[in-house]
Amino acid sequence: MLTRGNAAVERLVQGMALHEALGVTDPEAWLELDAEVRTVRTNAPVSRPRDHARVPALALCHRDGRVREAALEQVADAPDLLPLLVVRTADWAGPVRARARQLLPPLLAGAEPADLVPVTALALRLARRDRGGFAPEALASFLRTARPAVLESLLAAPDRRTRRFAFGVAVERGLLPANRLALAAAADDDTVVQNLCAEAALALDPTGDDVIVPLLRSRYPAARSAGVTALRRAGRHGEARPYLTDRSGQVRACARYVLRQGGIEPHPLYRALCADPADHGVPGWAPLGLAECGESADAGLLWPLTTHPMPSVRARAVAGLRLLGRSDVERLRPLLDDPTPAVARETADALLPWADRLPEDWLQRRLTARRSATHTRRAAFRLLRARGGIAELRAAVTLLDDSDPSLRALAGSAIRQWEPPVEGHHDPAELDALLNRCTHLFSEYVLLRLRWRAGLTGRPPADGESGRVRELGAPEQGAAVRHANSTAPPRRSGVRAIIRAWVRRTNA
Repeated sequence: MLTRGNAAVERLVQGMALHEALGVTDPEAWLELDAEVRTVRTNAPVSRPRDHARVPALALCHRDGRVREAALEQVADAPDLLPLLVVRTADWAGPVRARARQLLPPLLAGAEPADLVPVTALALRLARRDRGGFAPEALASFLRTARPAVLESLLAAPDRRTRRFAFGVAVERGLLPANRLALAAAADDDTVVQNLCAEAALALDPTGDDVIVPLLRSRYPAARSAGVTALRRAGRHGEARPYLTDRSGQVRACARYVLRQGGIEPHPLYRALCADPADHGVPGWAPLGLAECGESADAGLLWPLTTHPMPSVRARAVAGLRLLGRSDVERLRPLLDDPTPAVARETADALLPWADRLPEDWLQRRLTARRSATHTRRAAFRLLRARGGIAELRAAVTLLDDSDPSLRALAGSAIRQWEPPVEGHHDPAELDALLNRCTHLFSEYVLLRLRWRAGLTGRPPADGESGRVRELGAPEQGAAVRHANSTAPPRRSGVRAIIRAWVRRTNA
């Protein structure tokens, strides 16, 4: 199989430049190249090792430690080989490792800022290896004294570990102003960077708009929650009110805390927002916020909101009722047919503990109705799976022919994981028919074992046979059970041979 490392090796042998042969911005590409060069292939040309030794990049990864050590001297004249020098600082051969560690610090000092981006990402990956701690320490030591401009390319690197590392050094050195840190916290998609920069920005300027406003406007909950919490120190408690209905539970909790610190109780504010079920302006997350700080009596405000014209309000009202422990099975059942997926999903979550109280035929009809939406069928299937036993198998077999490929895949997965009921009344003929409809999901051995565990004393029909179940004699059945329960089952071909012999004896 042609791997990325293998392809890069072939290109380098053919004379292609390193930056064209390899994805140099991806640290894993360097490690794959290093591993590929040392791979011994039985069908490789005889000249291949000599070809590797002629190419500097491949010589740095050569299987012979003397070749690798000699190739280290070429890195000073070829900056694009610097990542491979970093790899050699974790080399298993002591002389190679020692020489690479001698060369790395001065070469880092002379490297261009843009060249440090792949080097840093690679060094941070190597830190997880034995002997891999030298390169990150050398980088940190260099960056602590380097010009501030050197860090700029690292702060914008696509690799999140590199950004974490660079922002950590920049904060440690105090190179970034509070506003720059706040903007970084608000814009970066990595939670570690968000928290690091937000804390550093608020430590420098805890009350200024240049810090608080960017945090409050961020799309990321960690940054918004830091901005909301900062309102308390700034004495601007009332400005936290709009965040009572934020889409993030973390931000809503911070808003309630800030308001309480300012002497404002959030519970009445939530009740006022949810008081009128006909109000189209009810914030979508207000019902869930009410449940988070409310009490059981607040369910009286949430039930009318389950019919609100806005789908987001209906969904959060159902979620709030579940949080308050006030789910009513009969009142929630109609919401399983809601045209909005979020409402059906929340309804299934609320009904899940009482799945065995729901009529199975009512749920089964939602799997087969022509007009049932995909999300309704999915929600009904979740509840039928929660019932377990033959009800789960019936539902899964029904969905094997569903028009939606994701539901078909979900049904197949459920059947493979299905456990026969230990106790309970079920029709063996129905169970046999259901299992016969999903034979394509199992190997012969697994299906045979599943049928025995389900209490069926016959075998599944083979291709071209009728569905008639042939009964087994007691001696053959006991031998088969012992075979199926073996802790070391034979190979598939052996199982087929046993089954064929068994069929001949049965039909004799």
